[in-house]
Amino acid sequence: MSVTIDFSGKIAMITGASQGIGAQIARTFHQAGATVVLNHPDIGTTRADAEKVAAELNASRPASAVVVAADVSQPDAVQRMMQEIRQRLGGIDFLINNAAIIRDHTLAKMSLDEWKSVLDVNLSGVFHCCKFGLEVMRDGGAIVSLGSIASILGFFGQSNYAAAKAGVQAVMRVLSREAARRGIRANAIAPGVIETAMAATIPENVRAEMLKNVPLARFGTTSEVANVALFLCSPLASYVTGQTLEVNGGWRG
Repeated sequence: MSVTIDFSGKIAMITGASQGIGAQIARTFHQAGATVVLNHPDIGTTRADAEKVAAELNASRPASAVVVAADVSQPDAVQRMMQEIRQRLGGIDFLINNAAIIRDHTLAKMSLDEWKSVLDVNLSGVFHCCKFGLEVMRDGGAIVSLGSIASILGFFGQSNYAAAKAGVQAVMRVLSREAARRGIRANAIAPGVIETAMAATIPENVRAEMLKNVPLARFGTTSEVANVALFLCSPLASYVTGQTLEVNGGWRG
C-alpha cells in the first residue's frame, strides 16, 4: 500500500524562502501539488534568489509559484503581504515560518542592536506572520515554525538566537490551543545543524566538535527538514499539534 501526500489546490506560504531550508520547503510542497508563495525580505540577492526558485517551479507547472516581498520584522509589511496573497490567491492553507537571521556574540559583548534585530526577525516575525496569516488562512490549515536545537542546548554566543527560537516553540504551543477551534494545527521543528549557507560559516574545528555529538554521524539536509514540514501539514499528522519535532540526528548534548 502506498501513501501519497497530495496538496493539489492548497496554498503554502513560506517565509525566508529565497535559499536554504525555506527554498527546499517550497520545492517539497510544490512537488506535493501545492501552489507556493515564496517570501523574501528584499535585501541583497534575496529577491533574485526567490525569483530563480519560483521560475524553476513555474517551469514545471505554470502559475504555481508566486514571489512576495516583506520584512517579517515589520508588522505593516506583513499585513500588506497577507492581504496581497488573499487578493491574488484567495488565502492560504499552510504557513511555514522559516525566516531567521543570526548575529552571534557572547552576551557581554553583544550589542543592543544584535539582540533586538534577532528577536525582531526570529520571534516577532513569527508573531506577525501568525497574527496576520490567520486572517487569510482557511479553516483546517496548519502552521509550522522553525525553532532550533540552539533553544535546547544553548550554544555559546547565541543568547539572542536561542531565546528567539525557544520563544517560537512556546508560541506554537499556545497557538495550538487558540487555533484549534478552527481546526488549525500549530507545530514547530527544531533542526540540528543542517547543511546550509548559514551552517557553512561555522569554523571547521567547531563543526568537527559538533559532529561528535550526533549519533547518526552527519549533519542534516534541507530535504530532511522539508519532509518533516510536509508531514506536519499533511493529514498524516491530523492529531499532531502543539509539538516541537527535533530533527537533529539524535543530538542530545
